[in-house]
Amino acid sequence: MRLSDFDFDLPDDLIATRPARPRTSARLLVAEGDGITDSRVSALDQWLRPGDRLVLNDTKVIPARLSGQRHRGESAARIESTLLEPRADGTWRALLKPLKKVRDGEEIVFSPDLSARVEGRDDGAAVLSFNLRGQDFDAALDAAGQMPLPPYIAARRAADESDREDYQTVWARHAGAVAAPTASLHFDDSLLSTLRERGVTFSYVTLHVGAGTFLPVKADDISEHRMHAEWGEITQSTADEISATRAAGGRVIPVGTTALRLIETAAREGAIRAWQGETDIFITPGFRFQVTEGLMTNFHLPRSTLLMLVSALMGPERIRRIYEHAVTERYRFFSYGDASILLPHR
Repeated sequence: MRLSDFDFDLPDDLIATRPARPRTSARLLVAEGDGITDSRVSALDQWLRPGDRLVLNDTKVIPARLSGQRHRGESAARIESTLLEPRADGTWRALLKPLKKVRDGEEIVFSPDLSARVEGRDDGAAVLSFNLRGQDFDAALDAAGQMPLPPYIAARRAADESDREDYQTVWARHAGAVAAPTASLHFDDSLLSTLRERGVTFSYVTLHVGAGTFLPVKADDISEHRMHAEWGEITQSTADEISATRAAGGRVIPVGTTALRLIETAAREGAIRAWQGETDIFITPGFRFQVTEGLMTNFHLPRSTLLMLVSALMGPERIRRIYEHAVTERYRFFSYGDASILLPHR
């Protein structure tokens, strides 16, 4: 398939720069079989059945954007940094702007407590060694950093204190993501309680969403695209819960494309099992889903790998009609936008 097969016209004013408040007041497009219904996230329980299982990504977004200074003699240069991912040796890959103003071996000071030495380069990014580790590093980063808003929001406004809550799920547990699993941002404790009363169950997985999620697809033939890798984990207990739900006739519905990509990675050989490592799974039309029977997700960028994923789940023509409806009805798009629940014929 060609990249142009996944293009559509999106008015700029449909790109959300702030979330709905409260979270559950966001609109919800329900695509069940061939039908489309306009609803609200607060009514999600009406579209789920007792025995359904939602799979939730419990990654925690770190305040990965830092502003600091590089000193060279009496001169200084402002350096902006976005942490990308930790490396096995304790250093971090990070984007530096402007990278050309920093030499290997120089120090960047981000706050009185936090600084980093530039150790080298790695595939277009810098390698940083921070002066702190562990909980001391986490505390200093939390004080000095800002939430790493997606480029299409950051281009319109700067991150602020409200994003520390808005751009984090209520069940965030394991720090390591530099982007949020955004479909999960629509949930609050009250909605979770309502779903439990309905008989819906929950399982947790961890996939640390990386900055690569925002990389554009450049290959016209999508089969030539190289997917970015992200670290994830599914525990044995989660694998057992998902298997039990399927055996009992319930539906397994990941909340967000990150959770979907992870459970399908762990089920490549058929039955889902415990799994840990980096996944670069690339889901496009023709993909055979092993455990996913629905998906709750936001609305995605034109020509993106995530639009290809939902096209694989629902079918390209069906997704085209769903997105035409969303644009016509003025749903809000992308990370802080509205949600959809996609329930294909199975």
